[in-house]
Amino acid sequence: MGKSRRTIPEELLLLALDPATGTTAQPQSLDLGLAGAQLVELALAGRIAPDGDRIAVVMPRPTGDPTLDSALELLRRRGSPVRAVHWIGGPRLGLRQIYLAHLERCGMVHAVSGQMCGVLPTTRYQATDTAISRDIRSRLDSAIRTGVPPDPRTAALAALAHAVGLGKHLYPGNEGRSSRSRLRDLIRHDPMGGLVAHAVMDVQNGVAAQPRRSPAPAGPGGPGVPGGPGGGRQPARTAPEPGGVPMQPRRGSMARAVAH
Repeated sequence: MGKSRRTIPEELLLLALDPATGTTAQPQSLDLGLAGAQLVELALAGRIAPDGDRIAVVMPRPTGDPTLDSALELLRRRGSPVRAVHWIGGPRLGLRQIYLAHLERCGMVHAVSGQMCGVLPTTRYQATDTAISRDIRSRLDSAIRTGVPPDPRTAALAALAHAVGLGKHLYPGNEGRSSRSRLRDLIRHDPMGGLVAHAVMDVQNGVAAQPRRSPAPAGPGGPGVPGGPGGGRQPARTAPEPGGVPMQPRRGSMARAVAH
C-alpha cells in the first residue's frame, strides 16, 4: 500500500485533533476507534474480510504500512476468525499516541512541548497542513448535506466518528443536532464500517453481543414465536448513542469495557 492516500486511522485522528488546543477530542474512546479504523483499512486493502461478526484474514501479505501490518500480523497469529468486539476491546490501547507519532514522522503534525500549571510536561499537536483536515471535514459535510451515499472510505470514517463520539465535537450545540443525526445515519452505507463501529460502541457500553443465530422453526408456542422460547423475531439493530445505553435490546453476556 502506497502513501498516496491517507489511511482511515490517520483521517479519524486528524478529525479528532482540535486545532485550537492541540489535543484530541474523546481520547478514551479514540483508541478503540483507531483499532476499528485499522480493521476497515485492512478490509479495503483486501487483507481481511468480515465473517459474520468475526474478522478473518484472507491475504496475509503486508501492506507496507507498519502500523497496519502490525495489526494484520496479530490477526494472522490468532489462526481463526476473531470477533470484532473482542479485537477492538483487546489490550492494544495506546494507538492514539502511536498514530500521533506516526503523523509526526509523516510530517502531517508537529509536536509542541509545554507545561501544565508550570510543572507537568505536556505535548500538543498542531496540523502542519490545515488543508488536509479541511478536505476530510468537507467530505463528511458533503455526505451529510447532500444525502448522496458516500464512498466506502467516507462512510466508514463517518461511522467511526459517530462511534467514538466525535459528533458533538464536529457539530456542537443544538444547531448541530440534525447534522449529528445524519452522521449517525451514514453508518448504514458501509457494512465493514458499520460492523466495527457497532463493535466500538459495544465495548464502550460493556456489551459483548452474541453471534447472530438463524431463526428457529416456527411452531405454536415454540421457538421463534412471540411469547414462546426464543421470543420471536429480533428487532432491527440501530446505531446507539456512543457511551450510552444501546437503543435496541440485544442478547449477550456483559463484558468489561477496557477504555481507561
